[in-house]
Amino acid sequence: TTSANRTKYYVSYRRNGFVQMKLPKYALPKDLQIISTDENQVFVAVQEWYQTDTYNLYQSDPQGVYYSILLENIRSTKQPEENVLIDILEVRGVKGVFLANQKIDGKVTTLITYNKGRDWDFLNPPDIDMNGKPTNCKPPDCYLHLHLRWADNPYVSGTVHTKDTAPGLIMGAGNLGSQLVEYKEEMYITSDCGNTWRQVFEEEHHILYLDHGGVIVAIKDTSIPLKILKFSIDEGQTWSTHNFTSTSVFVDGLLSEPGDETLVMTVFGHISYRSDWELVKVDFRPSFPRECTDDDYEPWELTNLQGDRCIMGQQRSFRKRKISSWCIKGRSFTSALTSKVCECVNSDFFCDYGFERSAPLKSESSKCFADFWFNPEAPPEDCMLGQAYTNSTGYRKVVSNVCEGGVDLQQNLAQHMCPLIAPKGLQISIREESLAVKPGEDITFIVRQEQGDILNTKYRVDLGDGFKAIYVNLTMTGEAIRHHYENPGIYRVSVKAENVAGHDEAVVFIQVNSPLQALNLEVVPVVGRNQEVNLTAIILPKNPNLTVFYWWIGNSLQPLLTLDNFLVTKFAETGGIRVTVQASCGSSMLQDSKVVHVFDHFHVLPLKFTAHLDMYNPDIPEWREDIGRVVTRLLAKETNIPKETLMTVVKPGLPTTADLHVLLPANQTKRKRSVTSDKRIAAIKQALNAHNISFFLRGGYWVLVTLADSGSDSQRLGGGSGYWAIVILFVFCLVAVGAFILYKFKRQ
Repeated sequence: TTSANRTKYYVSYRRNGFVQMKLPKYALPKDLQIISTDENQVFVAVQEWYQTDTYNLYQSDPQGVYYSILLENIRSTKQPEENVLIDILEVRGVKGVFLANQKIDGKVTTLITYNKGRDWDFLNPPDIDMNGKPTNCKPPDCYLHLHLRWADNPYVSGTVHTKDTAPGLIMGAGNLGSQLVEYKEEMYITSDCGNTWRQVFEEEHHILYLDHGGVIVAIKDTSIPLKILKFSIDEGQTWSTHNFTSTSVFVDGLLSEPGDETLVMTVFGHISYRSDWELVKVDFRPSFPRECTDDDYEPWELTNLQGDRCIMGQQRSFRKRKISSWCIKGRSFTSALTSKVCECVNSDFFCDYGFERSAPLKSESSKCFADFWFNPEAPPEDCMLGQAYTNSTGYRKVVSNVCEGGVDLQQNLAQHMCPLIAPKGLQISIREESLAVKPGEDITFIVRQEQGDILNTKYRVDLGDGFKAIYVNLTMTGEAIRHHYENPGIYRVSVKAENVAGHDEAVVFIQVNSPLQALNLEVVPVVGRNQEVNLTAIILPKNPNLTVFYWWIGNSLQPLLTLDNFLVTKFAETGGIRVTVQASCGSSMLQDSKVVHVFDHFHVLPLKFTAHLDMYNPDIPEWREDIGRVVTRLLAKETNIPKETLMTVVKPGLPTTADLHVLLPANQTKRKRSVTSDKRIAAIKQALNAHNISFFLRGGYWVLVTLADSGSDSQRLGGGSGYWAIVILFVFCLVAVGAFILYKFKRQ
């Protein structure tokens, strides 16, 4: 499950309930891949927060809950469709043996373990190559490294081949050197489970085991057609060739008949890229005169690279066919011979949860130390009052290890009674994963507690709108609290968990908002350069809680954020500047945009209207814009002034007033502008004072437009200093002679 960009993983043991997998506290996994669930434990590869192309290998306890690290920085490769391949391979036939490719500082090396990851070692290189010449590869500067890739084609073997009924037999492609080289794919084989290796081919081959590994078949991995295969009956010591077809074939894959004992295989491919498949059957049975008897086998004891015979708590011996015997193992063959239980030694134990070894690659000297975040003496998180628990010594026996007696690193475990633990790590989450809801919308609260007693803890819940309750066993039952808020607002939701040992509290704030329905940006369309201007965002419904306003000025990609619905700013450059505002409230967001024209010089004339206009003023932006356009058009027509140089801005509110902006021509000198401007102002005043500017309203009424103060001069903005002081006096009178003139006429 993923929440707040963090993923938690859960496991069910023997079909019981799912419990959270306990990785080290600060692993913070980005990804987790299951490697194996064999033998009562789980191997997982975890990509931690700091890793990009590597994973760390972890091993669980028998229930799959608590995980300890085995090996860091295993190489990974991303495949199409987001598949991830981890460079780790379980060697079939011998339990507890794994191969892994570790990548450190860009350098990839191959490691092997014989005890389920407790100890890791490099692969010993062969002394001579396939031609009998010295390899000159000496540890610690040179080892054998193998490619651990799965084949894309399911009918070929991949780069490493092992088999359950051929214990100790491993064949793979790789190279000698200080690190793995991608383009080098020489073939190597071991028949003693990785202790000694031999080079058999200089290029990669597809491998097929027949008769429990008694016959090894190899076909060259190439894009050219073939008609020869190679086979060995002495575990790769010598190789023979066989013409399996008279016509060369592009090999697509190898198949064997069902059963590990079979000596019959099929090579399938095509003669040309356009031809049908060709299937060639190869039967090795006539090559063997008889079936094997007990005298044809000899024992082989499993050892690790240090020569230890006690591996995973026992000495194991296997049967293998003698090199000199030319016989069929057959269906009755079994590889296991004897096993003997060993006394326990230090290497039979590895670090418990919360502990790590100081040197993971060293087999004996390293000890387990508690991680800084782990307190070994603290009771476990699920410790209930009345139960008993034991502190970890830092070690636990490797799962499936059968050693008896001898060293016991888990001894001296003192048993303690679980104390009453104060609640800790209390959390409130929202099932719907949103802290902003609409009025009346259902919201579900989930309460979780990471640590502390649950059975003896009370939970006081306050949902912030008057609802209060006390719960018992709230976090154990997983009971959800469903609620809805009727009215908009900010609600403080709190849960307090308390018992005799202490208490903890969790708080979350819920925003209940009605969705935004409308947004309009109110701004004076004409302003002076470096003059303060108020940008106002009008939203519906009015005054919702915690609306955030994003303001973009001009071409800036970085918005200004406010909680107020206005912004006071200045424009340093002249010209048309676009202002955009976005209002965000809960899950709703609206936007509006306007262009502000910035000038160095212009005039402003205050206007007023007949009183009856107020009766029909809905005080909405569209209405004000329409009135402004009508007045501008009438003035331009009456005075013969270009409409582009006039702009009427009707102000919000009552009584209805407006400003007439008279823009100065940009293509004239300053002196000519002044003369021209004076003439235009005089013409506008004359038209207004003569009561020549009026328009039809409704109901038989006409609206007259006049100067707000007919005796005053117009205000002028300008000058080279870059600063303006603007004083505009509006005089409003309910009754004034010559101020409001009403025309009434009869309809014809």
